[in-house]
Amino acid sequence: MRAERQPPRRLLVVEDDDVLRARLARAFRERGFEVGEAADAAAAMREARASPPGYAIVDLRLGGASGLDLVRALVEAVPGVAVVVLTGYGSIATALEAVRLGARHYLTKPADVDEILSAFARARPEPSAPPAAAPSLARVEWEHINRVLADCDGNVSRAARVLGIHRRSLQRKLAKFPVSR
Repeated sequence: MRAERQPPRRLLVVEDDDVLRARLARAFRERGFEVGEAADAAAAMREARASPPGYAIVDLRLGGASGLDLVRALVEAVPGVAVVVLTGYGSIATALEAVRLGARHYLTKPADVDEILSAFARARPEPSAPPAAAPSLARVEWEHINRVLADCDGNVSRAARVLGIHRRSLQRKLAKFPVSR
């Protein structure tokens, strides 16, 4: 009796960092996936329409665009697609929003291929379920400061103006390690 050959698992990697996108694509190809790649939301939607994926990895920040908008569009265009959102700036608010929009899971960078595969394998959590534990106020402040700093392209003076604090105060806060949740 001949064993039936399973069709390749189709994965779409949407990441604006060329090096990370290439590494993820290569690692998933080595694990038997057929991989499509895109650097932005428009290219991702073209790729998804041409070859609908069963899985998608979406960066939260795609240049000037939001990966959350892409998650919504992918879930609508390809019913049943399992989406994992990757980000360098994780927060509970964006994680909940990603899951609410249809993402299977939300991981902070750096995430290796095994973590991503594990996230795809997990059952989709209920969007109405509250987070396991609320972050401390200090943690929320640290995440917000780093998000604003990233939006200001690392310019501390500009970030301080946006935050409404003195530049030296911001530098002191940035010198601290992230507080635990």
